[in-house]
Amino acid sequence: MILLKEILLKINFVEFEGNIDTQIHEVIQLNPNNTNRHAIFWCNNKNIFQLNNCKYGTVICSHSAKKDFKINQDCNYIFVENPRLVFSKIIKDFFLQDEKAPYISQSAVIHPSAKIGLNVSIGHFTVIEENCIIEDNCKIGYNNTIHQKTHLHKNVKIGSNNTIGGIGFGYEKNEQGNYEILPHIGNVVIYENVEIGNNTCIDKAVLGSTKIHKNVKIDNLVHIAHGVEIGENSLIIANSMIGGSTKIGKNVWVAPSASLINKIEVNDNALIGLGAVVVKSVEESHIVAGNPAKFIKKNS
Repeated sequence: MILLKEILLKINFVEFEGNIDTQIHEVIQLNPNNTNRHAIFWCNNKNIFQLNNCKYGTVICSHSAKKDFKINQDCNYIFVENPRLVFSKIIKDFFLQDEKAPYISQSAVIHPSAKIGLNVSIGHFTVIEENCIIEDNCKIGYNNTIHQKTHLHKNVKIGSNNTIGGIGFGYEKNEQGNYEILPHIGNVVIYENVEIGNNTCIDKAVLGSTKIHKNVKIDNLVHIAHGVEIGENSLIIANSMIGGSTKIGKNVWVAPSASLINKIEVNDNALIGLGAVVVKSVEESHIVAGNPAKFIKKNS
C-alpha cells in the first residue's frame, strides 16, 4: 500500500486535484469502467475524451489537455508534462519487483579466453565464445549466442534467443559459378546502455566492426547486417531489417517492418515510417515512408 502523497513527492507534476491521502494498490491501463478507487493509470491526449467516463481511480494526464474533459470529484488527477514518462517512473519506483542479484547460470558456456566484468548476469544456455569482452553490469538472458570477439560495454541488456556476432549474408561466385561465403573476420561492438530485445540477429563486420552506439534500443525480431553502424539514442523497432554497411545517425527512429538497403546513410533525427522500403540515403530530420520510401516532411 502506497499513499498518493508519497508518489507526488517523487515526481515532477504541474498540478494536482484530489485527495493526497488516497491509498494506491495497483497500476492499470486506461479503463473508463474501472471501479477500483485505489488504482492509478495514465492517459495520452489522443484518448483524453475517455476521462469523461472515468468514475474512480487516479489519473496521470497532460496539463495541456485539462480543458478537454470534465473533472470527476471521485477521481484524483495528476497533471504533468509527459504522462507516459511519469507513469513509467511510478512503476519503477513503487511497483517494480526487485531485480535478481547478478548471477551466471551453470548451464552457460563461457570460453576461458572471454573476459567477464563485475556484476554480470548470464542466463541459462547462453554461449559466450572466445575473446569476447563483457564489461561490468551487463545482463544477458537465456539461449543467446555471443560469437567470438564481440565486445559489450557497460550496462548492456540483452534479452533471450539472440545471435550476436554471427556471419553475415555475403557471397561471391567462384570460377565454377558456385556461390562461396565471403569470410567475415570483424566483430560486433555494443556500447554503454544499449538494450536488445529477443530473437534479434546482429552480424559481425567483414572487416572492422559492426557498431551499436550508446543508448540505442533494439526491439524483438530485428536483423542488423554486417558492418552496420547505429548512432547514439536511436530506436530500431520490431521486424526492421538494416542492410549491410548502412550508417544510421543519432536519434533516428526506424519504425516496425522497415527495410533499409545496404550502404546508405540515414542522418541524425530522421524518422523511417512503418513498413518503409528505404533505397536511398535519408537527410537529417527528414521523415520518409512508403515503398519505395519518399520524403514526407521535416521532423520537428
